[in-house]
Amino acid sequence: MALEAHITPEIVRWARERLHVSTEELAQKVPVKPDKLVEWETGHDQPSFRQARQISKALRIPFGYLFLAQPPAEPIPIPDLRTIADAESARLSVDLVDVLHDALRKQDWYRERLRAEEFEPLPFVGAFAMTTPHEDVADDVRDTLGIDSGLRQRSRSWEEFLRFLVLNAEEKRILVMRNSVVGNNSHRPLSVREFRGFALSDPIAPLLFINSRDAKAAQIFTLVHELAHLWIGESGVSNLNMRGRPSEERSRIERYCNRVAAEVLIPSGELRNHWNPRESLDEAVFNLVREFRVSSLVVLRRALDLGLIDRDAFFQRYDIEVARQRPVRTSKGGDPFATYWTRNSKRLTEAVLSSAFEGQMLYRDAALLLGVKVKTLQGLADRLGGQ
Repeated sequence: MALEAHITPEIVRWARERLHVSTEELAQKVPVKPDKLVEWETGHDQPSFRQARQISKALRIPFGYLFLAQPPAEPIPIPDLRTIADAESARLSVDLVDVLHDALRKQDWYRERLRAEEFEPLPFVGAFAMTTPHEDVADDVRDTLGIDSGLRQRSRSWEEFLRFLVLNAEEKRILVMRNSVVGNNSHRPLSVREFRGFALSDPIAPLLFINSRDAKAAQIFTLVHELAHLWIGESGVSNLNMRGRPSEERSRIERYCNRVAAEVLIPSGELRNHWNPRESLDEAVFNLVREFRVSSLVVLRRALDLGLIDRDAFFQRYDIEVARQRPVRTSKGGDPFATYWTRNSKRLTEAVLSSAFEGQMLYRDAALLLGVKVKTLQGLADRLGGQ
């Protein structure tokens, strides 16, 4: 007879609900009948050690958690600044928590490497406070990253504009990670409804994460919004809401960073110069989207805030544009090496590969940090060398 594992029933129920998994779904993964799982959750029976290990694997918790007296506290490592309608969505998912901890682990490694090489703190991180007029912060972001009409005109698409913004940010030593799944696991997609990005402010190794399941034009605004977080030295998880009134945004930080991002991408003076009151709203939005390389939602919100359109026109048009925009479908094709450095940040990838090939870290550790196989490291290095 198999030895029983005397697990804590409440832990199984907590871990299952944490993942939003039904008893039937978990029973199928173990595998046992759903009635047996109910007995384990109520304490009327105990699983074997083999079954307990299958439970921990299916619920993505350490095996030892099953024997705790009560569920562990799981404080998130940075402020949660999202505006979420319901309590269930407000609780961070396991996927988001795992992405956060992975980003922090990579940031810690990169910070220590830079400190060992005696890099100086970046002058723009935390250079401003929320008492500073947002236009001044926007000016500094644009000047630092070279965001101007020339960059917009060189960009033939939203995707290219986003790529230029990321490259310019990384040249300033900002790690930019973009991913639509947890790590390389396509079975764990990230939810745009839950979050669009986060910023890990640090004077040595600042890091931004963009949920790339979002539409490309929306990612542009998220990226600049998260840059604004760095300029005021505030970390946080964001889920931007263009539709609500600024007063409905829970966080003063989010309101401020939204204003900065909007001014960076569509300077108020330029918008007023380009606004033609003789055009229909459809024509105006179309032309401004092409001019500023931003989403129609950002154009509409900017026009509303500057008093160029009224709220009725804004809401009517906004709902139409939302219906048109859909999250990005993750493609199974394309260049896998480009995907790896997009997910990890090209700058971080180069630093990890350099450390590995110079003998400063084991290949195994380098592969683990980047979330790839050891045999992939050389291919990554070859592709980066050819860029």
